[in-house]
Amino acid sequence: MTQGQPVEEEPAGIRLRVLSYNVHGQRDDTAALAAAVRGAEPDVVIVQEGPRRFRWRHKCAALADRLGLVVAGGGLPALGNLLLTSLRVRVHRTWYRQFPLTPGRHMRGAAFAECTVGRARFVLAGSHLSTDAAERPGQAALLKEDLAAVRLPLIVGADLNENSGGAAWRTIADGLTDTAVAADRSDRCTYPCANPRDRIDALFVSPQIVVTDYDVVDTEQTRRASDHFPVLVDLLLPVPLAHA
Repeated sequence: MTQGQPVEEEPAGIRLRVLSYNVHGQRDDTAALAAAVRGAEPDVVIVQEGPRRFRWRHKCAALADRLGLVVAGGGLPALGNLLLTSLRVRVHRTWYRQFPLTPGRHMRGAAFAECTVGRARFVLAGSHLSTDAAERPGQAALLKEDLAAVRLPLIVGADLNENSGGAAWRTIADGLTDTAVAADRSDRCTYPCANPRDRIDALFVSPQIVVTDYDVVDTEQTRRASDHFPVLVDLLLPVPLAHA
């Protein structure tokens, strides 16, 4: 659990900067990865392909430290999905989902964390769906069950391994705001860095969360750091009305 720091509220809500990033198992330039994330100054990083095997706790903590953040949850229980936060964010509880294993395929899952920043309470979720088109819709349906059970505002970052027309994408997006569409930037591709042609990395939020900015961070650093570009989104979180 992390201890939140004082947060200033604005009339429209509380600002939160979120980065969703498939880090390619840290198999690329890790110095560039650290510099890119630190330079973005996020409050939250939703990681796909984070540590999930031998000494995974140590590796998750080392990655968080390298990025200037702390571990909220994830790693092995979420099969490589990892949630990192700054000290602005207080983490209250975490839980996980592991999708059924298909023989010959990598196990996939999801990580969840209930958080607050100031008086704004929300749930973070991160997932990475299968590269197999036949397997993805079932995983998306299970993930959607978990998301639908949440009664707080949601922030969902995921590598869906398909573009926005796909069945799995439509399942996850149903009832949520696609932040790229909200910012009129759905033409920005996230994969692969060498020749960007697909938008398979997404960040969705509940309708009551306001999207104030969206970017696919395409820089010299991010091209060295992973085979995916990170998605960086600025949000305004709703806060409960003060009691009279």
